[in-house]
Amino acid sequence: MIFIVDFGSQTTHLIKRRIKDWGVLVRIVQPEDIMKHNVKQKPAGIILSGGPASVYEKNAPTIDSRILSHGIPLFGICYGLQLIVHMLGGTVRKGKIKESGPATLSLTRPSSFFMPSFPHSFQVWMSHGDEVVTLPDGFSGIGSTATIPFAAISHDIKKIWGVQFHPEVIHTHYGDDIIKNFLRLCGERVKKRRINQTDVDTLVQGIADVIHSQKAICALSGGIDSSVAALISHRAIGQNLTACYIDSGLMRQGETESLKKIFKKHYKMKIKVISAHRVFLHALAGIADPEKKRHVIGRTFISVLEREARKLEARFLIQGTIYPDVIESAGTKHSDKIKSHHNVSGLPKKMKLTLVEPLRTLYKDEVRQIGRLIHLPDEIIYRQPFPGPGIAIRIIGSVTPFKIRIVRVADTIIQDEITRAGLTHKIWQAFAVYVGIKTTGVRGDSRVYGETLAVRCIEACDAMSAHWSRLPYEVLENIATRIVNEIPEVNRVVYDITNKPPGTMEWE
Repeated sequence: MIFIVDFGSQTTHLIKRRIKDWGVLVRIVQPEDIMKHNVKQKPAGIILSGGPASVYEKNAPTIDSRILSHGIPLFGICYGLQLIVHMLGGTVRKGKIKESGPATLSLTRPSSFFMPSFPHSFQVWMSHGDEVVTLPDGFSGIGSTATIPFAAISHDIKKIWGVQFHPEVIHTHYGDDIIKNFLRLCGERVKKRRINQTDVDTLVQGIADVIHSQKAICALSGGIDSSVAALISHRAIGQNLTACYIDSGLMRQGETESLKKIFKKHYKMKIKVISAHRVFLHALAGIADPEKKRHVIGRTFISVLEREARKLEARFLIQGTIYPDVIESAGTKHSDKIKSHHNVSGLPKKMKLTLVEPLRTLYKDEVRQIGRLIHLPDEIIYRQPFPGPGIAIRIIGSVTPFKIRIVRVADTIIQDEITRAGLTHKIWQAFAVYVGIKTTGVRGDSRVYGETLAVRCIEACDAMSAHWSRLPYEVLENIATRIVNEIPEVNRVVYDITNKPPGTMEWE
């Protein structure tokens, strides 16, 4: 058993997932509870997660100092590294610059923490504002970057190690091997594990155990998450399930027609399409703040679904919520809220339906594995993620039919050009954002003052980190040329080259 002490990192649960993938038991515990759990279960190793706090701040989360002298292998990540240093007499201070995104780690000294097969330098993923400036007695720096002298530290005798970067995210090269080696240093046997049919059966049985023979509705968007949730729920409760697709008027071009075609062709579950364009536009009228938008959309979805549930005499609402939705909505005790997902903290506090979220602890790539096991068609499995609030959060400012039309047409152009270039499976998400800024341009030798659109294309695996996509220049040029030619109100297109972190997938 490995313990992860949760200091509120956006990726604490991802650390757990990486450990589970190596076939090792793991448990997340709160800092104030670590001694209680430690005495009872005697873990093979302890990982201290990252977090948004600074160790030198008043009331910063901490642990019982006895943990540092128990002889149990200890691994600090980001805030966890800083806490180890701070508690043992080293110095942590606010960094001159905040690092978010890729950096190159150079190994500076041999240590059991890095396997001999590791290269001398490799890419890691940073997300921090503080840094270690002096080490406690007995510790050595074993890795540095261009800006951080102590990006990795070691006390091999005490079996304490720490890194300033995040090995758990997919964009840290050799990150999975770093976690694997720590597990070996803890004496754990490691063997790679993948989602299998037993996991699917467990999910199905879990739904059946909650709902029994009662009726339920499922919020279906046509994306991979809601489609998997709907299909495993149908396996669990059969005709007691009605999948409800709400056409909010905020969907992509042809989305509703495509969903009808796919589900009518492949599945025999009850599906109801609900047209609610006017309801959503009326609710969003004049609202520009992104958090308010998400809350309004969440409440409106629930209002429409509760109305349908009353007609069907259904007591349960099944959603395809996945873990990245939860953690960005401040899903753990010490984490910061990044944004309210409409299906998590965007929901009203009081609901008349009992919420069931069978995929809540899974990541997008795991849900796709389940989709393959239950034989979902490729057009759903490999469909680009589309946000539940839809085009509303791809419009900076208030939502109007004029802006929706512009973003919808631009999105169609982007998807068309990416498909034509054969890049569909390389890209995680590609979309347009209505920026809300007008700029001067020229059309037919005349001055125009038109709208600006941003194009965002990103590559990711589990939605917890992302690279901006290095699209070929000719593809970018084709996208920009078509947008300004086919949408006369737009005269400028810009390309977003921000990674996650510091950005998020969506702009709002």
